[in-house]
Amino acid sequence: MPESSTALRLGLDVGGTNLRLGVFSNLTLLEETRFQANYSNICKQYPPGEAWQQILQVTAKAIQAMLDKHPEIQSIGIGFPGFINPKSGLLAQSPNLPGLLNVNLGRDLSQLLGRKVLVFNDGNAAAYGEYCSLELPAGGLLYAGLGTGIGGGLVANGKVWAGAHGYALELGHLIVEHDGPECGCGNRGCVEQYASATAIGKNYARQTGKQLSAHEVSTLASQGDKQAQSVFALAGEKLAQAIALTLNIVDVENVVIGGGVVSSWALMEASFIYRLQTDLIRVLRDKVKVSLSSSGDNAGMLGAALLADISV
Repeated sequence: MPESSTALRLGLDVGGTNLRLGVFSNLTLLEETRFQANYSNICKQYPPGEAWQQILQVTAKAIQAMLDKHPEIQSIGIGFPGFINPKSGLLAQSPNLPGLLNVNLGRDLSQLLGRKVLVFNDGNAAAYGEYCSLELPAGGLLYAGLGTGIGGGLVANGKVWAGAHGYALELGHLIVEHDGPECGCGNRGCVEQYASATAIGKNYARQTGKQLSAHEVSTLASQGDKQAQSVFALAGEKLAQAIALTLNIVDVENVVIGGGVVSSWALMEASFIYRLQTDLIRVLRDKVKVSLSSSGDNAGMLGAALLADISV
């Protein structure tokens, strides 16, 4: 965790359908702003170049509003969904924001704002935010964020492990079903196609023909709808498969699950626990602590703010 400082840090957490900004003093959130910024729809409705310019303008406007209110902000960090090289800042692809290929959000925003902006994979940012919030000893933490897609991140020995190209711990793109549904990353059967909010709506529609949001499917499941319940049970099972595969390789003690879908965790928990215990190697069973995020979904903002501060 970075050393204590009185400087203010700005962290942004960018999702497929919303944008959240937080101003932090150390680990304390001083102010938060969130609003609908449906970048996913923008990417679907407009040509890539035009979509990118809209995303830049919306993001820059949001950041500038915070800078005007808090001119003492020293660093700006963004957690953004996609395959991002942390050294160059290049976004190679964003599976849930189609058309965004080889663009550089940090560079382009820095030019618009006249301020240095650093961009990180959103799963890595959230993992680091959770790690710092929990004040864990220098060990390991695996994070899974269940939102529009599924992000993942690993903190080992107090540092985010991004891999050689910056694409490590893409948990949502572990294949858990051979020849399963096509994923935005280009493969099939990724866990993102089962346990993300988008997938829960799609999988319910496949069974019933009804187009509902994950929240609406959750409500029906809680009311006893068997098909809705089966969608969440499958989500829990497939998520556990992916996490067990990862734990069998990285062997960390702590797993934190966050994102909007965890509000329906009770519908997933039984199938998740059963499959996790089944798929973990025997020596790891009962040695891993799995918990839901206690950050109030602020981990992505916090992690982005802290990573930008230590990367400046």
